[in-house]
Parts: sequence; structure tokens; C-alpha cells
Amino acid sequence: MNCTDFKSEIFNLLLDLASPANATVRAHIESCADCDREFKSMKATFALLDTWKAPDPSPYFDQKLAVRLREEKELAPAGWVERLKARFLFNTGRQFRPALAGGLALILLVGGGTVANLTGFPHSAPETSATVQDLQILDKNEQTFQTMDQLLQDDSPADDATAPPTS
Repeated sequence: MNCTDFKSEIFNLLLDLASPANATVRAHIESCADCDREFKSMKATFALLDTWKAPDPSPYFDQKLAVRLREEKELAPAGWVERLKARFLFNTGRQFRPALAGGLALILLVGGGTVANLTGFPHSAPETSATVQDLQILDKNEQTFQTMDQLLQDDSPADDATAPPTS
């Protein structure tokens, strides 16, 4: 490992001193002056942060914050862009819920109808006139007759000549 890998492990060494993987990091820190300097600097920074104490908030902090929020909420935005931005930021969206629910229901109906049509649910075929049905039957029969003619033409008289003569 090079020094950059060990420098990334310095934080782990500072936070978890009992880890067995830190033995190699400690050995490198003892042999490398730059890493030792970095480790001591980070250790001093952590020690300084441990001694720092956050100040207590003033007793009227909550009341002042509530007043400030109320004033900002009552303040009208300057232009239409700001009003639109404020509506998107501070609005709960309750007035859009019925339209959103209707739109989602429509999407579900259309999607369900599409799936039902694609999955092969029985549906009625369009009605055709009697004339069209008769023409379709004749067309099918014509194909059958052509097939039969081809089969009959394949039976040649040579096949009959090989048969034993009947006496």
C-alpha cells in the first residue's frame, strides 16, 4: 500500500483503535514521517473538537422562530414566479389530489383494457355480410379443389401399368 491508502485509513484508526487491521496502519505511521505528521494533526483536531461545547440556545428561541416564520408566511411574494415557487414549496397539494386520483384511475382503466385485449380475452368479431361470408367459403373451397386436382394429376397411368394384370 502507498501513503494515500494509509491516509484514508487514518480516520478509521482514530475512530476505532481496537481493530486488528489497524496494526499495519500503525506500523506504516511509525515508519513514514508524512503519515505520522498527518495522524498527529488529525488527533489534535479530534481532541480540540472533543473539548468544544455547543452554546445553549436562548430561552426565547422557539418563540422568536415562530414569529419569524409567521411573518415570512404572511409576506406576499413579489411576482408571479415567486408566488408559483412559494405555492410549490409550501403547498400540501390537497387541491390536486382529486385530479391526480382521477388521472391514475384513467391510466389503470386504459392499461387494464390494453392488457385484457392483448391477453386474448374473448371478444366478438366484427360482423360481416352474408355475401362476404359466401365469397370467403368459395375461396376456401377453390383452394381445396386445386389441392385435389394436383393430387389427381400426380396419379399417373405409369402407376397403373406396374400393377399386375387382372385376368
